[in-house]
Amino acid sequence: MSGPGAFPAEPPSAEELRRLCDFIYRRSGLSYGESKRTYIERRLAMGMERSSAPSFLAYMALLRVNPAEAERLINSVTVNETYFYREEHQLQCLGRSLLPEIVAARGPGDLVRLWSMPCSTGEEPYSIAIWLLENWALVDAYNIEIVGSDLDTEVLAAALEGRYGKRALSRLPPGVVERYFEPPHGHRRQIIRDLRESVRFTLANLVDADSMAAQGRFDVVFCRNVLIYFDEAARQAASRHLFAALNPGGFLCLGHSESMARISERFIARRFENAIVYQRPVGA
Repeated sequence: MSGPGAFPAEPPSAEELRRLCDFIYRRSGLSYGESKRTYIERRLAMGMERSSAPSFLAYMALLRVNPAEAERLINSVTVNETYFYREEHQLQCLGRSLLPEIVAARGPGDLVRLWSMPCSTGEEPYSIAIWLLENWALVDAYNIEIVGSDLDTEVLAAALEGRYGKRALSRLPPGVVERYFEPPHGHRRQIIRDLRESVRFTLANLVDADSMAAQGRFDVVFCRNVLIYFDEAARQAASRHLFAALNPGGFLCLGHSESMARISERFIARRFENAIVYQRPVGA
C-alpha cells in the first residue's frame, strides 16, 4: 500500500467484496454491495493498513479472531450525520402530545424512559433533554430517564465527552447555547456537566436481540434515519426488537422518510399535530 487509506494492491474481487459486506451486515444490519464498492474498499484499505494485514484473506481471518479490529471496521462504516434539534417537530410532538398521554396514568415522581437509538455522537439525546427543560412545564414532576445507544463505540465516547462545533449547534437558539454549553474552547463548546450527567449512554445493536433487550423497556423510542440503510430482513428484525423495547402504549418516532407501516403491522400509526408516530398497542 502507498499510504493510509490507499486501496489494496489488488482490489477485492466481487466474491471478496460480498464476503466483507456479509460480515458487516451480520454485525450491524447495514447492507452494502457493488454500488458502494468505493466506499467499502476505502474502509477495507484503512483496516488492512491499520492491522498490517498482508492480504484480503489475512484481514478476514483477523476480523474473525480480533473483536477490537472488527469493532473498528464496523465503526468505520456506520452513518453518524446529526445535529442538535434535528427534526424539531418530533420534539414538539413529544412535549405536546406523547408525554401528556404517557403521564396521564402516572403520579408525580414516576419513571418515564426515553431512548435515542442509534444516538451517534449524542446530539439527539441531549436535544431531548434540552428541549424538555426549555419547553415542558412538567419536566421536574417526573423521573425522566434519557438513554442514548449506538453500536459505534467511537461515537459513544464522543457523546460522553459532549464537545460540539458550530455546525452541530447551528439550529439552537443563541440563548439555549449560552445556558447549556460551556464557553467556546477553540471552535468547540462542551455541554454543561449537569446535562452530560442527565443522559446515560450504552452499547446496543438494532439487529441484535440480546443487546436490545438488555436496555429494558421505554415509553418513547427515537430511531431515526437508520432503517433506510437496512435491507428488508434487517428492517424486520429491527422492528421486532423495537416493538419489544416499548412499554405497551409506548411510541416509536422514525425519520421523516421512514414508515413502519411498510415494515410491520404490529404498530398503530398515530397522527398528531406535529408528527406521525407509531404506537405499540396498549394490550400488546
